[in-house]
Amino acid sequence: MRLYSILVLLIVFLFSGCSWVKFPSIHKVSVQQGNIVNQEMIDKLQPGMSKPQVQYIMGTPLIVDTFSPLHWDYFYSKVDSKGSKSEQRVSLTFDNTNLLLSIDGAFSLPINTADKNQ
Repeated sequence: MRLYSILVLLIVFLFSGCSWVKFPSIHKVSVQQGNIVNQEMIDKLQPGMSKPQVQYIMGTPLIVDTFSPLHWDYFYSKVDSKGSKSEQRVSLTFDNTNLLLSIDGAFSLPINTADKNQ
């Protein structure tokens, strides 16, 4: 009887605290947050576009700075079921006439149509 209770306690301690024991089929959900932005959307942007035109292409910005409304930030993060995390950030800056001035972020910038003709 004593050997049986020691064996049960040993098994309980092994399975309760060891990380090498994998429990079967625990489903974890991928978590996506922010605005999905892709290269195709960035390619449509051109300097000189108005805010409504940019918003039509990119969607509503995630962050509009209260102190600088001429700066829009688009942020996207994804944590998949395995725990790997990916992030993308795009910042758009407008001039005082609310026209697109610059694009900054993790994407390659579109080629200006004026640059193509030269």
